[in-house]
Amino acid sequence: MNSFQSVGRECIRTRRVRRGSFPFHPNVRTFDGVPTQQNAPKISPVRPKGRRRRTVLLILGALAVVAVVIVGVVAQQPSGDSSSAIADEQSGENNGEQTLDLARRIDGEVTAVGEVDAPVVLVEYADFRCPFCGVFARDTLPVLIEEYVDSGQMRIEWRDLPVFGDESVAAAVAARAAGEQGYFWEFAEVVFAGAPERGHVALPPERLLEIATEIGVPDLDKFVADLDSAEILAAVQIDASEAQYLGIASTPLFVVNETPISGAMPVQVFRDTIDSELAKVGH
Repeated sequence: MNSFQSVGRECIRTRRVRRGSFPFHPNVRTFDGVPTQQNAPKISPVRPKGRRRRTVLLILGALAVVAVVIVGVVAQQPSGDSSSAIADEQSGENNGEQTLDLARRIDGEVTAVGEVDAPVVLVEYADFRCPFCGVFARDTLPVLIEEYVDSGQMRIEWRDLPVFGDESVAAAVAARAAGEQGYFWEFAEVVFAGAPERGHVALPPERLLEIATEIGVPDLDKFVADLDSAEILAAVQIDASEAQYLGIASTPLFVVNETPISGAMPVQVFRDTIDSELAKVGH
């Protein structure tokens, strides 16, 4: 089984929670301020070259995996006629409601940091050219890692949502290519460190190679070859497809266990949310 297929099979799981705890999910509720599913981005191959046909087939396979999982999620939702569902909603009785558990908890996943069994998982949907993603990466992420990840209380899982064009897609692939050699987060740190507070950082191919060299990616030939990897591109597509299904089309968007946070909010907002989720699970 390819690595991107493994990610796809694990990308969406369900658990029982109260109605509305995942308000941006199109099958539950809408989330004010988050664009709807029909506006979600569509990404294309970075540099198809001679691998175009294989890339297309892999992406179609990745989307098929996501579709199968989505069907499974919908199938697990409780049945019942519309009148009883409306009565249940009006009465506040939310028994049997389900939503998505987005945490993948895949051991060794290059786009994650923290213990696999951490009680809280923060999922971040982000674009490497997003200025507000840069604000979070510079101002908030180091604090959360020091206070929650290093202590084993939280795991952070990155999701690619490239919404700012081809360079965003190329950067997502390049970061994962660096991640194949253990340098995903170092790559992300350098990208965001050089990002402007307004506008979108330029990330042409030569800059991506420059960053890989700067952070010490050991095998640059492999890094360059992986920029054309159909499997890595398919992994990016899986993340983007997950976001599309959830109706997410802007970045950054965070999910702390069941609780969404939209935008690069102050660090205290994240602390309060994380502490609340820790309390729910008895920590």
